[in-house]
Amino acid sequence: MAPDRLPETDLTRHRRLREQGSLDRADLEAILDAGFVCHLGVVVEGRPVVVPTVYGRDERQLYLHGSVASRSLAGGTPVCVTVTHVDGLVLARSVFEHGVNYRSAMIHGEARRVTDPEEKLEGLRRLTEHATPGQWSYARRPSRKELAATTLLALSLDEASVKIRTGAPDDGDGPDAGLGLWAGVLPLTWAWGVPVPDPVLPPETPVPPHIARRGGTRHG
Repeated sequence: MAPDRLPETDLTRHRRLREQGSLDRADLEAILDAGFVCHLGVVVEGRPVVVPTVYGRDERQLYLHGSVASRSLAGGTPVCVTVTHVDGLVLARSVFEHGVNYRSAMIHGEARRVTDPEEKLEGLRRLTEHATPGQWSYARRPSRKELAATTLLALSLDEASVKIRTGAPDDGDGPDAGLGLWAGVLPLTWAWGVPVPDPVLPPETPVPPHIARRGGTRHG
């Protein structure tokens, strides 16, 4: 398997809508880089649990974090992590043909609980920088007590399923094309707003440049 290709396994093989699937590792990385919230699926005491959490990554693995009290972050168990971006509603001439333009990644593997202090700090740095570039250098770093209260999981990016849907409805050349109904795509975009200061912040405290410049920019 070439390093820029994802391996196809029983868990990642595309069985439906294969034309929307991708084995390109660059597509996986682009989807991960466009977001910062994922959903972690894991079985806890015999019951499925899906937890939303923030993430970061390096070239080899995804980092997820949470409280040490969270049973879903115990590690050492198979998990499934998903990241999805909705780019628009696909509104066809018939309800049956309606759909969504999207980019999604589903990552399978056994989550590893990070215990090495240096890797843990580096993982948290990547997670922080992934959501807000520049914030790790600006804000106070975690204390020893805070690190002890935080769980960090690492999940390999080697087994992942990627799907991407773009374009117009699929019924433009079918019988419903003669109905005279409007059809097309209603795009959905996300943008950062103007930074809102903490009410107790001294008024002379400036917004740091790495936050100020994101206001009004498109996310993802």
